[in-house]
Amino acid sequence: MRFGATILDAEGLRLSADEISLFRETNPFGFILFARNIDSPDQIRALCDDMRNAVGREAPILIDQEGGRVQRLRAPLWREWLPPLDHVAGAGDEAERAMFLRYRLIAAELRDLGIDTDCAPMADLAGEATHPFLKNRCYGSDPETVARLARAVADGLMAGGVLPVLKHIPGHGRATQDSHFDLPHVAADAEELDDTDFAAFRMLNDVPMGMTAHLVYDAIDDRPATLSPPVMAMIREQIGFDGLIMTDDISMKALQGDLAELSRASLTAGCDVVLLCNATLAERRAVAEAAGEMGETAQARAEAALAARQNPEPLDIQAAEEELSCLMGGMVYGG
Repeated sequence: MRFGATILDAEGLRLSADEISLFRETNPFGFILFARNIDSPDQIRALCDDMRNAVGREAPILIDQEGGRVQRLRAPLWREWLPPLDHVAGAGDEAERAMFLRYRLIAAELRDLGIDTDCAPMADLAGEATHPFLKNRCYGSDPETVARLARAVADGLMAGGVLPVLKHIPGHGRATQDSHFDLPHVAADAEELDDTDFAAFRMLNDVPMGMTAHLVYDAIDDRPATLSPPVMAMIREQIGFDGLIMTDDISMKALQGDLAELSRASLTAGCDVVLLCNATLAERRAVAEAAGEMGETAQARAEAALAARQNPEPLDIQAAEEELSCLMGGMVYGG
């Protein structure tokens, strides 16, 4: 049985009867949680069970738990993390170990709730002009450092039994606009991009899943990367990424047009699965029907990503917290 080529969300704390019916009919590859889906540990576990029962399998359940501004699980029930860039700065020479421990603890929180996929690490490069919506979510400004720290993030998640999703491939750091509201353009030439932004992702091309960037690389194509066959081919051939590629949310304002048409265009361009968030039931149905089932290659990538899931390695949470606090001089958590 092929997976549906979508990742969908839910409106509330539990699935409605209509949502259960939609998910049974369209068999989305996976699901994603937002703040509106979060109340208590038991409620989240029940929602995850609802989602998996609807499709009759251990479907991946995703969340954005980067820490800082982008984290769906928050205090007082869960840890409140510093922004990643601040965390890296606070750890100094110990940043690699500190990032591993941070995301190993995040993985423990997620797995306890039934969540097995985190939309992290980010390998976007922070520059002077990087838009504030993204900048402090980054790990650094040079590809070698960013790739090294992103690898630590991915390793921390994997050790905790959580799949990492590498984003925003092939690089969002040059965006001077927020792609939630506008379509950024990148004017850098192809050689410069290959030496910098793309290089970070090339060093991480074995991560099992990736998420696209909604921005235009003028040197490559006049379409957003998510909808661009030349950019998607470059990701596969030049960067060498052969994992499962999901779109960023196609309802973001960087993309314009009918959602069903956007879903078809992203799959035609070379994405494997369409992420749709914050949509009505009718819109989710239209996108699921337009996306249809995964093709043979996408299905193989999806199965390989799921096969990469592993049982969590043993973790002494108190010891991990104490080590991280020592590395950070006590400044581990945000407020």
